Amino acid sequence: LGVKESHQMAIFRIIAAILHLGNLEIQSERDGDACSVSGEDEHLNNFCGLLGVEHGQMQHWLCHRK
Repeated sequence: LGVKESHQMAIFRIIAAILHLGNLEIQSERDGDACSVSGEDEHLNNFCGLLGVEHGQMQHWLCHRK
């Protein structure tokens, strides 16, 4: 397709992160009114590592709207 190798690696990194995010286990709490994500989840760790985002912030904002 004529995509530079450096751009290909960025695209692969984003796709891999999205796939890991899809495997994330989100636990329901308080009869479905709240949720949580385990800090030990390997998919969350991989997602944060691939995109370079802060682990604690991602764990928090996946379960909170504001």
